[in-house]
Amino acid sequence: MSISIVVADDHPIVRHGLKTLLEAEADFKIVGEAADGNETVRLVSELAPDILILDMVMPGLSGLEVIERVRITSPHTRIVVLSMHRDEAYVQASLRNGASAYVLKGSPSAELMEAIRAAVSGKIFLSRPLSERAIEAYAQRLNPQEVDSLDTLTSREREVLRLTVEGHRTSDIATRLSISPRTVETHRTNLMNKLDIHSQLDLLRYAIKRGLLPREE
Repeated sequence: MSISIVVADDHPIVRHGLKTLLEAEADFKIVGEAADGNETVRLVSELAPDILILDMVMPGLSGLEVIERVRITSPHTRIVVLSMHRDEAYVQASLRNGASAYVLKGSPSAELMEAIRAAVSGKIFLSRPLSERAIEAYAQRLNPQEVDSLDTLTSREREVLRLTVEGHRTSDIATRLSISPRTVETHRTNLMNKLDIHSQLDLLRYAIKRGLLPREE
């Protein structure tokens, strides 16, 4: 039985490389490709593939938002995150939102194949370099009363949080992320509401407490 797959990444070269790699496997069949978050949700809802291979950072909806929506519109589809981000918080947030696997883009190709087959079998898979504590923490936090509010932030909200506490102005953040200053403010308001923080000073204190500021060399 073949495993149907949709590949979502905003870089055409990456999508082409993944398609070539995956189609070399006799039991894998690429049924669609998407270049942004909204297109990914639409395509998965339409095709209901067995597997969605998803980049965490794309135009439109963030990876976490895509995961949330796909779990609703196509619950049969297992999600394999393929990302350059190795931060444990990203891993935990992806698993909590419904991803079945998290593979680093620098991993051997065999690891992606293993992740896909594990996901189809209903198992959770992490790239070897990632801390096994991510799965343990995920399991321990299944109780809603133990949800870490930091895990509820989307990847774009995390980017705005990081740049804000590093001291960048709204206009600078907008330029770096290729979004409007108004959108930056919206993301900042949303993330502060999720974290129950009500001032920039408290946001900085939170970042220091959680170790979110870059370490000085």
